[in-house]
This record gives sequence, C-alpha cells and structure tokens, in this order.
Amino acid sequence: MLNIVSLLVGVIAACLMLPGLIPFFGWINWLMLPVAAFGILLGVLSRSNAGRNFNIVIFVIGVIRLMLGGGIF
Repeated sequence: MLNIVSLLVGVIAACLMLPGLIPFFGWINWLMLPVAAFGILLGVLSRSNAGRNFNIVIFVIGVIRLMLGGGIF
C-alpha cells in the first residue's frame, strides 16, 4: 500500500518537475524536492522498491537542474 502511495507522490513530484525544466521556472524545483523526499521516505517504508526508485530519480533530476541553473552551489 505504501508503495502505491509513494508512486502517486512521485507522479505529483514529476508533474511539478516538468515545468521546472523550462528556463526561468527552475525555482519550481525547490517546491518539488520536499515532495520527492517525502515519496522516498514512503518508498523506504514499503516492501517494494519501485516507488522509492522512481522518487530517487525525480529527486536527482531536480537537484541536477538546480545545479545547472545556479540554485545550488
């Protein structure tokens, strides 16, 4: 059950991440990172790894986008 919730949180984070990939909208990734981190937490608590892995991928893409845009470091 937690894996399904984690996947749903990951889909929400992915929907937030997509506009954040557009230039001048990179600040949206700051809103997406806590959502993806919550999805990772739910994925860790579940038996399956699919939700956790999906949220990790979304989180890493968001962090890389922030690094490229100058939001981190």
